[in-house]
This record gives sequence, C-alpha cells and structure tokens, in this order.
Amino acid sequence: MKPLKILGVSALVLVVVAGAVWWGLPTSEKPKWVTAKVDQGSIVQRVAANGTLNPVELVNVGTQISGTVLRLHADFNQPVKAGQLLAELDPAILQAQIRQSEANLSSARAVVNNAELALKRNENLKARGFVSDGALDSLRKDVETARAQVLQIEAQLSRDKTNLGYSMVRSPIDGIVVNRGIDVGQTVAASFQTPTLFQIARDLRRMQIDTSVSEADVGAIKAGQPVRFTVDAFREQEFSAQVRMVRLNPTTQQNVVTYNVVIDVDNKDGVLLPGMTAQVSIITNRKERVLRVPSAALRFRPPDASDGAPAVTSSPPEKGRRPSGQPKIHMVGSGGSLVPKELKIGITDGRFTEVLEGLAEGDEVVTRAVAVTNNSQTSGFRFRMF
Repeated sequence: MKPLKILGVSALVLVVVAGAVWWGLPTSEKPKWVTAKVDQGSIVQRVAANGTLNPVELVNVGTQISGTVLRLHADFNQPVKAGQLLAELDPAILQAQIRQSEANLSSARAVVNNAELALKRNENLKARGFVSDGALDSLRKDVETARAQVLQIEAQLSRDKTNLGYSMVRSPIDGIVVNRGIDVGQTVAASFQTPTLFQIARDLRRMQIDTSVSEADVGAIKAGQPVRFTVDAFREQEFSAQVRMVRLNPTTQQNVVTYNVVIDVDNKDGVLLPGMTAQVSIITNRKERVLRVPSAALRFRPPDASDGAPAVTSSPPEKGRRPSGQPKIHMVGSGGSLVPKELKIGITDGRFTEVLEGLAEGDEVVTRAVAVTNNSQTSGFRFRMF
C-alpha cells in the first residue's frame, strides 16, 4: 500500500508543477478595437438640479394682538375669499379697554367744560379790572391742556377699537388654506413677533419650482428656456415648465456658491402639491441634425506599452490625460494600428459631441479597446478591458 500512496502523491506534485509552469509561460496580447460610426442626430444640452414646488403667492396670515383663540371658521384645503372670517380671538379684554377709554374720554371732556367756564368768568372779571393778565393766561393754558387730553384719549379709544377689529382674523386674498397653525383654546402671543395663524395660497393652478444651481452652470441659464421635470409621486410622468428668472442673491455653503433659479409651472390639473421635490432638467441648448460623434471616442486613450501590450499607435500615446491642443479621436488604420485625428467640436450632451470639422458621416472611430490574451500552450483565452 505504501508504494501506491507514494505514487499518488508524486502524481499530485506533477500536476501542481505542470499548472505552475503553464501559468508562467509567456503570453501574447492582440488588442481588439470597439468602434462606433459618426452619424447625424440631435444634441440637447441640459443643466440638472433639484428643487421644491411652491405656490407662486403664499400669504402668511397673522395677528397684531395677543389673545386666546375663541372660534375657527376655516380649515386645511378650504377655499376662502378676501375679507372672509378665518378665526376669532377672545375679545373680553379688548372690550374692557374700550369701556375704560370711553370713561376716560368722558372725564376729560368734563375737565374741558370746567376749564372753559372758568376762562369765560375770568374774562368778564378782566374786563372789569378784577383779574390780572397773568391769571387769565394761566386759565387759557388749562383749557388747551384739557382739550389736548381729550384728543389723546380719543386716539387711545380709536386704537382700542382697531385692536378689537384685529381679534377677527380675516383673509387678505382669495385663495386656499394650505396651513392652519392654531387650534381653539390656544393662546396667541404677539408681544415679540407676529405669529402665523394661517397660510393661504392665491392660486395652486400656477406654481413655481425653486432650485439651486451651481455657479459653474448658472451662466448658461436664461429666462424663457424650456424645462422638463419629474416628481416622486408620478415617476412615469414628465412635466413641462419654463425658466422665469435667475435670482441675483447667491447662497454660499461650505465655499460652494449656488443661485436660486425660479421656474414657472402650469398646474391646471392640480396634481402637483406644494412641497414636492422636483428633479429638474433645464434645456440650455438644442441642435437638430448635426454631425455627432460618441463622447466615449474623445475620452478614449490607447493602452500604454508599459502595461505589457505592444505599441499600437502611430505616435506615442499620453496615458492618463488628454493631449494638449485640439480634441483628438482615433481611427483604425491598416494592420489594426490606431491613427489619431484632431477635431473641431461644438456642444455636447455627455453622450454625443457635435463635430464641426475633421470627420464625415459614416466614419468609424474607436471608443474602447479589448485585449484578447492567448496562451501559447493551450487553446483557451481570456479578455482584459482597458
């Protein structure tokens, strides 16, 4: 049995050694070029951005007084008219202030009457020589002071009545209630800032998208350019819109400068809702039936001989970066070698690039290389991508 075990181990060692020798044998690589034809077609340049759908006109309805919400007359999604009552605040304190001001006004008017009577009596005495000019001037002053006090209290009473009117919260415009920020019994404090009680959109059939576009792309955006966008709620549907303006106020976050591009949206069907996120594509340039080449051909760089492959170009390639000067593509020459050719190009959409000079329709350009590796001792082969 031992000779058989030794024989088996020896056979296994021979197989391992043979495999190692086979993998160590020299190989030959012959590149295979993948080409594409130059054709005519359309090229559309776009700027992609994300934005939020908002009403064109959104009014925050607040109140200038503090108080407790007594009644609500409007709710979410309810259409309202200008001047319509939305809510009532408890008017008890305001009504008490009005009564107090009315009492103060009556008292001030009584003081005026007494001062006028005193002045009249002393004027009669002055005519008879019993009152000095100084005493008469003091009485006239008392009358003017009393009249000024009446005007001051009348102004206070007018302000109290105006505040009572503010306890009735009314809609400033025709629209629809998109947000209600109060409930019955809630205390509204307007001491430091005006609280927002309701938000009313004037017309949800017209909306806008507020987008942030980087400073590198904003130069190509102009008012009136067409826009296509989608929302997550309707993934299969694409909507049309139009650029209204590029706002001049930039936003800087972590040294990145962006601009707000406002896009007008026709929402006559009412399917788009405020707050939806829109994936926007702004069409900045479009050309039809132009000569175009796949952009992959401009990005293609031949493999370097240092990778183990033989040189296959008529001029030394520059691996890892574009050659200086005009854009360059490669075409397959005689014997399978590559022939570089310079182009004059126009606009690009990332997939295709416009060709102005250097190529004709039907020309084939190299877009990538596939190296076929053959082992000299076997019929098997393998592929390697450059």
